[in-house]
Amino acid sequence: MKHLPKHLRPKWRYVAVALEADPDVSLSRGAFQRELWYAAQNLLGDAGSADADGTVVRFQFRNGDGSAVVRARRGHVEDLRAALACIESVDDATVAVTVRGVSGTIRACEEKFIPAATERPDRREVAFADGRRNAIVRGDRVAMDVDGERVYATSEDVE
Repeated sequence: MKHLPKHLRPKWRYVAVALEADPDVSLSRGAFQRELWYAAQNLLGDAGSADADGTVVRFQFRNGDGSAVVRARRGHVEDLRAALACIESVDDATVAVTVRGVSGTIRACEEKFIPAATERPDRREVAFADGRRNAIVRGDRVAMDVDGERVYATSEDVE
């Protein structure tokens, strides 16, 4: 079978996505892909999600931090960004999904928007809301439990 001429081949854009969860959470590429497809199908419908594509091309996740490169058909990047914004959990684990940027090639997407090393989480006690609390600190981001709820803050909010 012959290849399609270049002007008839689909044009792709690649979306860099940052993922953040608790350090003890383990995510797989397949689980994230499934959640993305479900979110796209629920938001855009069958035809819209098929047009946007949303295939996870690259995926890494370790110590609660990770990144992914997701393929989108040119002209449907905004649809895919909206579907990514609908993801709030993967395999019953709360996950923060952030779009870092869009590029025309996988290589440029990884070089521009995906950091080489992720920050290691540090568990320590911090002062917050009139008490000492156990917290998970990543750079200037802090996650802690307050009255049975997970609360997120910055390093400026705690002591």
